[in-house]
Amino acid sequence: MTKTGILAPEQLDEFSPEEVLTSYPRHTLTVNALVASRAAMAPGRTMIVDQQRQWTWGECLDEAALLAGHLRESGVRRGHRVALIAPNSGWHVLVLLASARLGAIFVPMNPDLTAPELSYMIELADPTVVLHSVDRAELAAAASPGSGILHPLGEELLAATPVTEDRSLPDDSCIIIFTSGTTGYPKAVLHTQRTLLLAGEGFVARVRLQPTDRCLVMLPLFHINAVFYSLTGALSAGATLVIEPKFSASRFWSLVEEQQITQTNMIEAIGAILLKRPAEEFHPDHTLRKVYGIRESLSHAFRARFDVPHLVGGYGMTEIPAVLATAYHSAPPTGSMGRLQSHPGSAQPLAECRIVEDGEDVAVGEVGELWVRTPTVMLGYYHDVEQTDAAFVGQWFRTGDLVRRDEDDWFHFVARRKDIIRRRGENISGAELDREFSAHPDVILAAAIGIPSDMGDEEVLLVVTPDPNANLRAIDIRDHAADTLSPVKAPRYLVFRDQLPLTSTGKVAKHLLKQDQTLIADSIDLTTLN
Repeated sequence: MTKTGILAPEQLDEFSPEEVLTSYPRHTLTVNALVASRAAMAPGRTMIVDQQRQWTWGECLDEAALLAGHLRESGVRRGHRVALIAPNSGWHVLVLLASARLGAIFVPMNPDLTAPELSYMIELADPTVVLHSVDRAELAAAASPGSGILHPLGEELLAATPVTEDRSLPDDSCIIIFTSGTTGYPKAVLHTQRTLLLAGEGFVARVRLQPTDRCLVMLPLFHINAVFYSLTGALSAGATLVIEPKFSASRFWSLVEEQQITQTNMIEAIGAILLKRPAEEFHPDHTLRKVYGIRESLSHAFRARFDVPHLVGGYGMTEIPAVLATAYHSAPPTGSMGRLQSHPGSAQPLAECRIVEDGEDVAVGEVGELWVRTPTVMLGYYHDVEQTDAAFVGQWFRTGDLVRRDEDDWFHFVARRKDIIRRRGENISGAELDREFSAHPDVILAAAIGIPSDMGDEEVLLVVTPDPNANLRAIDIRDHAADTLSPVKAPRYLVFRDQLPLTSTGKVAKHLLKQDQTLIADSIDLTTLN
């Protein structure tokens, strides 16, 4: 440890998370107190880099105070909502800090939604102020007629008298994150400053973040992953955030080299895309050492191809971030989604888990629904008491995920309860089929759904986006299924699509596939192939 409390680069793999989290003055579990403690130690260090400019820790704190002044002059008070409609940028951090300073609630929204989709969210959140990037002015106006005050992002927002005092408390409502809405309208998940920062501190432990890390943020800052892990993890560690508007496959390795990136978060689809990009895009002398979010099914291929030493996975939901994690130094068991992790400074896991079926805990190795009790749990669904009550049994949150736990306490994902295909009396995991066929070398992405069968249950229909550089045939999919799956799991129908519908967080929108009336007409019956 250096005299400033910042770990030297050569200590990257040796330090404990507790050292990083205690190497600065203790904060009080408010977002602004955390940033102030980092800025007090090294105000001139770079905190944020985006495509327009960069901020030091001191500059970010000062500009957040100025923005808080503008929000206060615009009528924002404790508990009010401040919406932001904009692509990823440093403004997301400033608006979070400014809102939190007033005890208000930050509501980041997907800037790529349509006006009607955003209108539903804005009506529910009822923001006092709607901030937007200049290129989303027309969208913001169409989505929020008569709701809140519209303000374009720009220097004029930083001309007010600053709010120098942090007026918030750890248990103040702090942020609303909207779910993807795969089973209906998006739900507005409300979290406190405490749950936000507990998740960030847990992320420091997961990926061994330290102040010398440069963390690439390319996942959307209206989603749990980028906000609760990348953003608040970097704040907790005192690391630098390099914020990109969105993921670019062609620019990824060039960006890693240009910005000397050491850590980033991905979703499984991004890892799969990078593995199938042209070899000449890869920079073998890259600085990337740690990736969070690579699933176990891709981790071996990703490490072998790109020589990234630490690939960490985990499990959480918008409602309950930071529940499970895989190990930093070693690969998890095949198919594992992680196990409970201890919080830095404590020998106790941050969360507790049960696997329940028909109201009873199941035995080791048996499948049931995952229930979680954790201090990072949401306050509830904003303005939706009925949905909130339905999500809990006492203090236990019902995830809707079917899992099993092995003898060594590793958890294994089986399926979403609503992603089970019932075929010939058997329950088939749609997620298992997605993974199996997405791993085919000539497939970009695959998704399996159930469609009605003449026998009264369901048949498996597989939708595939083939690699355009390959010559994938229906018979190749049939043969792959025969080689890797039991007959009951093998898809009967196959549809090729140039692209699959995705949610705002990059997951396949299976509810849209099930609504697509053209799929059956376009499908190939694999049982009829010679």
